This record gives sequence, C-alpha cells and structure tokens, in this order.
Amino acid sequence: MTTLAETVQPADTSGDAGEEKTLAKNLKLFDVYAMSTGAMFSSGLFLLPGIAAAATGNSVFLAYFFAGFLIMPAMYCMAELSTAMPKAGGTYYFLDRAMGPLMGTIGGLGSWIAVVFKSAFALVGMGAYLGLYLDLPFSITAMVLAVAFGAVNIAGAKETTTLQRVLVTTLVAILVGFTLLGLKAALEKNGSLIVFDPNYGDFFRNGFVGFVSTIGLVFVSYAGLTKVASVAEEVQNPDRNIPLGMTLSLATATILYTLGTVVLIKILPGEALFGSLTPIADAGRVFMGDWPFDLGVILIVVAAIAAFASTGNAGIMSASRYPYAMAKDRLVPEKLAELGRFKTPTISILMTVAFMIAVIAIFDVASVAKLASAFQLLLFMLVCAAVMVMRESGISTYKPGFKVPLYPWMPIAGILIGFWLIIEMGTMAIAFTGMMVILCVVWYNFYASKRVDRRGAIFHVHERLGRNAYEGLEHELMTIINDRTQAQNLSYEAVIARSLVTDFRYGRYDFEQLSTLMATEGEARYDIDAETTRAVLASFEPHFRPISDGVRLTRYVDSRVKEPELFIFRFGPKARLEMALDDQDDVHTLMVLLSPDKPAGLDMRIAGHLAEIVQGEGFERRWLSAQSEAELNDVLVRDDHFLHVPVAQLPRLKAQLGKTVGELTGMGDVVVALIERGDKTMIATADNELMDGDVVALVGEPDDLMRLRRAPAHPSPEEE
Repeated sequence: MTTLAETVQPADTSGDAGEEKTLAKNLKLFDVYAMSTGAMFSSGLFLLPGIAAAATGNSVFLAYFFAGFLIMPAMYCMAELSTAMPKAGGTYYFLDRAMGPLMGTIGGLGSWIAVVFKSAFALVGMGAYLGLYLDLPFSITAMVLAVAFGAVNIAGAKETTTLQRVLVTTLVAILVGFTLLGLKAALEKNGSLIVFDPNYGDFFRNGFVGFVSTIGLVFVSYAGLTKVASVAEEVQNPDRNIPLGMTLSLATATILYTLGTVVLIKILPGEALFGSLTPIADAGRVFMGDWPFDLGVILIVVAAIAAFASTGNAGIMSASRYPYAMAKDRLVPEKLAELGRFKTPTISILMTVAFMIAVIAIFDVASVAKLASAFQLLLFMLVCAAVMVMRESGISTYKPGFKVPLYPWMPIAGILIGFWLIIEMGTMAIAFTGMMVILCVVWYNFYASKRVDRRGAIFHVHERLGRNAYEGLEHELMTIINDRTQAQNLSYEAVIARSLVTDFRYGRYDFEQLSTLMATEGEARYDIDAETTRAVLASFEPHFRPISDGVRLTRYVDSRVKEPELFIFRFGPKARLEMALDDQDDVHTLMVLLSPDKPAGLDMRIAGHLAEIVQGEGFERRWLSAQSEAELNDVLVRDDHFLHVPVAQLPRLKAQLGKTVGELTGMGDVVVALIERGDKTMIATADNELMDGDVVALVGEPDDLMRLRRAPAHPSPEEE
C-alpha cells in the first residue's frame, strides 16, 4: 500500500518569465462588489427618477423593484459563464467560445463601444455636479477626469479597485443615510408610508402599459451590474466571489433604488419631481435643508460625484479588457494585448480613454448613451443563449463553478425579457443596435476572419455537426480549469502522495470487491468515513475510460467528498478482472478518483495530470517492473516534484530533529508527505515528530526542493 502527502501549496511563481503575459489576480469579493455596485449608481438614481415618475406616477418605486428582478436571468447567466471561463473580455470571450469569432467580434467591439459611451456620459454627469463648485465647462472637466481615471487604471487593477472601494463605500453610506432620514421625514409628514399623494394621479399614472414601459426605462439602471465579468481573469476564487459579489450588489441596488424612490414621491410634490433633473438633491433640501453650512445637500452632491466617478472608473477598467482579450485572439491588432510594467493592458486603456475623450468632444453623450443601452440588452440576450449553447454542447471540460438555477427556463426568460425591452425602447434604439452589429460584421469580414481558425461550442451541439466541432475549445477550457483550481487546491503531486495503491498478484476481482477495499482501507488508513465512500461509489455505475493502453480511470464527483482521494489497483498476470472493460485482457491498472464538487473541474485537472504521466515515454515498463512503494511513487510523481531522502542528508531538517512537522521552519512550499521509520510508513501530519533515522518523502515545486537540498541548517530571518 502506498500513501503520500497532505497539502501542497503552489510555489510563488511571480518571477516566472512568462507571467508578464498574465493579468494579476488581485481582486477579492469586496472588489467585485464595489465594481458591480459602482457601475450601477449614476443617472439611474441621480437623474432618472423624475422622468420615470412622470411616466408612471406613484408606482415608480415598483418599476425599479421589478426591474431588479428582470436583470437576474442575465446576471446569473453571466455568473455561470464567468466561473466556467474566468477570462478577460467577459461578454466577448463567452460569445466567441460559445458561438464563434463572428459573434465574439460583435460582443467584444459592441460591448467596448457601449461601455465607452455610457462611461463618458457618467463623466459628463460628474462634470455637471462639479460645475456647481468649479467654473469649468462640463466637457472639459469630463475629459480631465477620463485622463485621471485612465492613469489610475494603468497603475493596476488593485489600485483601480482601491479607488472603487472608497467611492462605493462613500456612495452607499450617504445613500443609506439619505434613505433612512428620508423615510423618517416622510412618515412624520404623511403619517404613513402606504398612503400616496393624489397629485401624482392614479397609482399607475398612464395605466399598466405606462408602468411596463417605465420598467424598461429604468432597467438600464442595473445594466452595469455585469461589467465585472470583463475582469473575471483578475478575480481570486471566481467560483465564489463573482456570483456572490453580483448578488450582494444587486440586493444593494434594488433596496436603495426602491426605497430611495419611495422617499422622492413622499417628500416632493408631483410637479416638482416630474421636471427635476436633480431629484435626490431636491428631496434632500426639503428634509436636510436646515443643516448647518448646507451640509445635507453637500453630502448628496458628494454622493452623486462618487456615483458618477465609480461608474466612469469601473467603465474604463471593464471597457479596456475587451480589446485586450480580442487582441490575444487576433481579432484586433495584437499590440493591444501588451501589458505594461504594472501588468495592466496599458495600450488598451490609453485607446479607451482617447476614444472616450473623442466621444465627449463630438457627440451628444446623453442621447448616444441611451441608444447604447439597447445594444447592451442585445448582449444580455446573447449571453443567455451562450449558456444554453455551452450546456447543450456536451463539452466535458465546461465546468462552471456556479450554475444558473431553473435551467433552461431562466436563460429563456432572459432572452424574452431582452427582446421585449428592446422593442419598448423604440425605432431609434433598434436602428442604432442594428448599425453597431453591421459595423462589427464588416470589421470581422475585412480584418479578423483571415487571422483566426476557431469555432465555437455551437458546433458541438448537434450530432450531425460533430465532425465540425472545434477540439481546441475543449483543450482551452481544460487549461482554464487548471488556472482556476491551481491556487486554492491540492496539486497533482499531493493527490498522488496521498493515494492508496494496491498490488494484486493472484485471484479474481470485480468492482464490488474493490469498493469494499476502498471503504475499509480508506477508513483505516486515512480516516475517510467508510459509509461515505460506499455511498459515493454506489451513486452511479463506474465508467472506466482508457488513459493509456493498459490503464483505465473512473471519476466520481460528489459534495460528500471533502478532498480528492485516488485509489490505484495494479493487477499481475495471474490476477483476473471480472468487469466489462474494453480490451480487458490488456488492462493492468485501474484508478478510481473521488473528488469534491468544488471547485468545479478539479477532477478534470487531476485526471489530465494522470493521463500526462501515464502516456509518457517508458511509463508502462517502469510501472510494471516497480516492486516497492517508493518505486511506485517515483513512477507516478514527476521526478522534479518529489524527493525521497533520509533526514540526515538535509541540514535544514537534521537541525530540527525533535520538532513536529507542524513546527518545521524554512521549508518554503515543500511539504513532508511520508515518514518512514524502520519498517513502518506513515502519512505525515502536523503532530508527527521528526526523529533521527527517519526517511521522508517530500513534495513541492522543483525550485523549492532544490533550495531545500542546498539550504543551511538554520533559516534566515526572511525565511522565518
């Protein structure tokens, strides 16, 4: 029997030569929340409520409330795709890999243009509020702000989101205060929050049709929620942080939008609200106007500035990732994929800022930004369709860490909602969307089509198109799985180091016997609950797939499994398998992998590494001739990641005899996996004491193992 290691933490590869081409993973849950939240609050609350109230009257707060629910299908579809494919470019990348590079071009260029227009509008709005205190034209102020936010984005995603955290924290704090004080003032003024001002007309001022139309009008207030998908590659633990961050952001926005508009219709008379372009400030003057130094109104102006600033800042960050991702795929000039000294797409950011400045100088930004909202709705529809394509493609490496609930009804609802809202936006919006699609198609046909040879997952959907399927997509998704799981999960070496290898020389064996052995030995040696092992193995029929001529592997993924466990059975020439296997007479090894369901794709990563080793040159000869546990481990674990050595030969370990494994210092990212003491072999735990004469099995990155070989007896202060 063979057993190896506990946990291996991946080595720090920040100095690797190839990393300058990879965006740094700096964004945490609060960064996701701040970016999503900041991208929503601008005109949606500080400008739009007056226009919306004029259209539907007292029911305006319900329009905002229902709009928050209508964004959920698009949000959850975006979350699923972001956890399956957390790559820069978001919508572009999802549409390209699902439907092919033509749709990717439409998604990428269209998203970039739409986000630039909306972000430019936010900066103009910020310039307007700053104009209350600065004697500068709105457009000049907006251009200066674009340059300033561009500089922050070039400095790094972490610096960008640090600013975003400050802006969003300020914004949400002030809006929460405004809402609570406003509800209190409204209750004192009206005696009730459920009695509405008759001056607003009927509850549905223009009937139910007017109410539905208003939902479409305010829906775009939530559109910024999904911008974070474009920076998914830079998010730590995307399986958790992206869907959770989006959900928390949507809850914040829906509550503040709904209760904030309740305050407006309770505090302001109808004629004052309907014509107001600064409704929050107007309401604040009513119940905070007597504060000293006009502090109440000043705080609202600060909140408005923070809202517009966070939208503009997040817009530049997300917009710049579209050309960056497209350049990596050669759909736009490859120069745009170059990273600067701060590991940010500097050229892409500069181009985005330059285009934004041109938009501010040339266009009526408010009008174009509203038209761009219709294109955003089209993208939402396509994202919902992309989820269905990826699910139905049957690609085994499509492993989202979060799945859309109520599939397929929620994606279908997202498509229908988007179609309905585009129709509601009118002829001009439809014409603008059509024009942008045509421009993207022209660019693809004249520039990109001759540079790419790639197809989307849609070619996997129907069996008759199977021969046209693009196999490169499956390999690419496997690479993404490796990237997603590497930082926070066991390495291949650690799983092999813990594996249980059984050598059968004689007898007949079926899967029931192997299951019993896995349950009993797993509990006895590794404290794996036997009943859990039996239940997992009984959950479905084993399907052993060949990973070489003589080796078969089956995988079980189950939430009851806490960490990956690998059971390996080697059969000698006089041992017989009584199982339905292809080329059964040639099979000499069965492997059973039990893996947790989180993070998604971990089982694929381990299986991929196993196949890599098993298919290597000379594996079968070395594997079948191995006679001991150490030899079996040497065959399965890559030589440069594994070290089997007496403690006496390593000065660093020899100097720490008598300490427990958990107390060892100066080990870097090397883990003590096994301890051999006399004729006894044990799994190393934190409580095992290192003794003279021990032989240890060490697992780690090659550089760390090499450093440990050469390390002096006592670690330096930096190593401590």
